Amino acid sequence: MNLLVPPRSRLQIEVVFDLVCPWCYLGARRLRRALRARPDIVADIHWRPFLLNPDIPSGGLPRHEFLTRKFGGEERARRLHATIAELGLAEGVPFHFERIRRMPSSLDAHRLVRFASRDGLAEPMVDALFHAHFAEGADLGDDIALVALAARVGLDPAQARRFLESGAEADAVHAENLRAHRLGINGVPCFVLGGRHAIAGAQEPEVLERLIDVAMAEA
Repeated sequence: MNLLVPPRSRLQIEVVFDLVCPWCYLGARRLRRALRARPDIVADIHWRPFLLNPDIPSGGLPRHEFLTRKFGGEERARRLHATIAELGLAEGVPFHFERIRRMPSSLDAHRLVRFASRDGLAEPMVDALFHAHFAEGADLGDDIALVALAARVGLDPAQARRFLESGAEADAVHAENLRAHRLGINGVPCFVLGGRHAIAGAQEPEVLERLIDVAMAEA
């Protein structure tokens, strides 16, 4: 033990998010940047699922149909996506919305994150799913794509396939989604620090750092 180095403090951070939410991808990257600026802290990050589109069928919807339902048309969506893509460049997030052909249900992708967490791989699994969907246009509702992504982060593909086929953890994802709504969380991302301090939106790292300071002072 190096007695000259002060011990690092631990902070629990809950990230309430959806894998089909571009703001969540951006927010997760900004959180990581904020934490890099605080080497005195060990963050215990818990990924809490939120279903932005719970009514989407398991097979998903054609992208144009989804955009028409949600935004009233593709032109409005393109303007919003252009803004998000520009913000993503600053965080090294490559948004390629034009590659997305289907809007998937995110239920199985959230289940896969929970499966990966058993091996301590939740964070790389989240990163891989975000990148696959928003940069590559992968369909996160397709089991073949999900198994390939599981293998990409070091999970056994055969075990991942059996897990997805089993339907395991689906009830847990729905329960977490319900819990978030009961806590008053109606939009994501939402970051809960130390179990007490919450902030919604893809906040700038400097804002997150200030909330980290508040949470650590109380801890």
